[in-house]
Amino acid sequence: MGCRRYLLKSEGVWRYLSVIIDLYSRRIISWSLDKNRTMDVTKRTLQNAIKKRKPENNLMLHTDRGVEYRGQVYQKALKRNGIVHSLSRAGKCTDNAHMESFFHSMKTEVIRGNDFKSDAQLRGTLGSYINKYYNATRMHSGINYCSPIEYEAIAA
Repeated sequence: MGCRRYLLKSEGVWRYLSVIIDLYSRRIISWSLDKNRTMDVTKRTLQNAIKKRKPENNLMLHTDRGVEYRGQVYQKALKRNGIVHSLSRAGKCTDNAHMESFFHSMKTEVIRGNDFKSDAQLRGTLGSYINKYYNATRMHSGINYCSPIEYEAIAA
């Protein structure tokens, strides 16, 4: 799995989006949107992903070197769930290419050109994009031009 956070604006104020993606299927497993960039946001995203996927021990989670991911609270949550933490090299965004690709697609397909008037509007737009389009409909060249949900169904 891969994990990263992203900045978005709502009502002219920055919001933080934390996302976890399944690197095999490209499916967004969990995401959280919040007013503040805190360890609680990234931990909540992790806990939701664990609840949904119930991973076996030694699952690898790859993140950038953000302080939220290296902090004791997050590290304890990983260890408690038997998750191995992999970190990008400093200054090497290509180490987290799947997440970078997702954020590029999201920005191009739904964020750019939109002016979100409220957090509810931003959250609704993100929910529709991720759950109804990106995971369920959008084809990905890296997984044989299937949607992530379709690819998981074929692999099962």
